[in-house]
Formats: sequence, C-alpha cells, structure tokens
Amino acid sequence: MGFIEAIILGLVQGLTEFLPVSSSAHLRIVGEFLPGANDPGATFTAITQIGTELAVILYFRNDIVRIISRWFRHFGSAGGAHSKGVPKNDPDVRLGWLIIIGTLPIVVIGFLAQDTIRTVFRSLWLIAIVLIVFGIILGLADYFGKKIRPIEEMTYGHGIAIGLAQVLALIPGVSRSGATMTMGLSLGYTRPTAARYGFLLAIPAVFGSGLYELVHSFGEPAGVYGYPETLVATVVAFIVGYIVIAFLMRYIEKRSFLPFVIYRLLLGTVLLVLLSNGIIKPL
Repeated sequence: MGFIEAIILGLVQGLTEFLPVSSSAHLRIVGEFLPGANDPGATFTAITQIGTELAVILYFRNDIVRIISRWFRHFGSAGGAHSKGVPKNDPDVRLGWLIIIGTLPIVVIGFLAQDTIRTVFRSLWLIAIVLIVFGIILGLADYFGKKIRPIEEMTYGHGIAIGLAQVLALIPGVSRSGATMTMGLSLGYTRPTAARYGFLLAIPAVFGSGLYELVHSFGEPAGVYGYPETLVATVVAFIVGYIVIAFLMRYIEKRSFLPFVIYRLLLGTVLLVLLSNGIIKPL
C-alpha cells in the first residue's frame, strides 16, 4: 500500500499547494484516512513540496530567467552613465530584491522553530481552527481589498509584509499561497499580482526547506514513507501542481476566492466535529 498511498498524497499535494486551502493541512488530514492512518510528517511534506515548486519554475520560467538575468546585470550599472548594466529602478531588478528580502523572515523563523513545526503545529485541533480563522480573513481581504495595484507598484515594505505573512504557512492550515495572497489583497494588489508574487516568493523558501529536510533525512525514512515512495509522490505533485497553477491564474483574473473560503470553513467545521466525537485523534 506504500506506493498507492504515496500517489494519493502526491495528488493531494499537487491539488492543494497553490489553492488557498493549505496543502500541509490536507496531507495531514488525508494521512489519517489512508490504510496506514499515519501523519505523513513534516519531512515528507517538505520534500514533496519540491515537486510543486518545480511546477512553479516551469510555469513562470520566462519571468524567472528574466528576473535573475536583469538582477545580476544591474550590478553593472554602478559603472556610470555609459555602463551597459540594467538600471537599479528596473521593475525586474526591483522584483528580484523583493523576493530576496521577502524570503528572509521564513528562513530565520523556520530554522528556529523546527521542533514546534514537527510537533505542536501537527495537531489537528490547531489545523481545524486555523482553517476556519484564516478562511474568514481571506474572505474579508478579498472582499474589502481594493485590488488595483500592479506588481510594479510593490514597495519593499509591502514585500516584507507579504514575506512575514508567508511565515504563517509554517502552521498547517494557513496555506502559503493563502497567506501571501491575503496580505497582498489587504495591501490593495490585484489577485493575479498577489498570486504571482506569492508563488515566486515561495520558490527559495520551499526549495531551501525541502533540501534541508532531504539532507537531514539521509539514512532515515521520510516520516512513514521511504525514499522511493516520497519520490513518486513528488513527481505526481509536480505534474498535478502545474495543471493547478495554470487553472488558478486564469480563474482569479475574473473570479473571487469565495469558493475556497467556503471550502475552508466547511472542512474546518467537519474536522472539529470528527475530533470532538473521537473519530480521529489530534496527534
């Protein structure tokens, strides 16, 4: 059953990573209802997220190549007026710096809070409450946000604020994309802008976390699953994740996040009922 469960979890990871519903929460919940009835674990979750981030790189490959190229070339502009470098105020250079500074909060806090992430944050009680609370916050941000600012108007202060919001994604149930998009909407950015910056911002954080977990798991299974099963789940997550990104970027151009808000509220409520009646255990 190991590979079948891994495929199911890979599907779940790919389907939920980019939607504002929390992939880590879904992996935690679905794991309870699989034959093994086990928490896949923070290590398995972090490694399979590499697959979905590879999907981000593939989907935004042109943006990423351009941003990296122009960011490095802007250092040449220090040579003066006749330099062939890219100006420091170039939108892509600015976006490169925004991604760098926006990543710093989760790198620091994620490293310092490793023990808490692996234990306290895995409680289904916490996940249920967070699904509901942050679902409401997302709904309010989407409804009241002005949604007029393009990514070219993003300030460094706003970049840090969205980076701080990403830190909340360390708690299963918050949702990395949900947290960054909620903050982006609250600051007045359009839905596509909030999503695009959030997805790009996640790349260094998720790859860093996934590679860290991979290196530190050598010689040990990735939670309840070994390396072959984890690899299968990662590949499945990559394929499904790419399809979901393409869908979401088209969807949010004209539609709201209301369906996802309702889903979060229903899932959190069902989870609370199951926990209250002892049908599933919190840890």
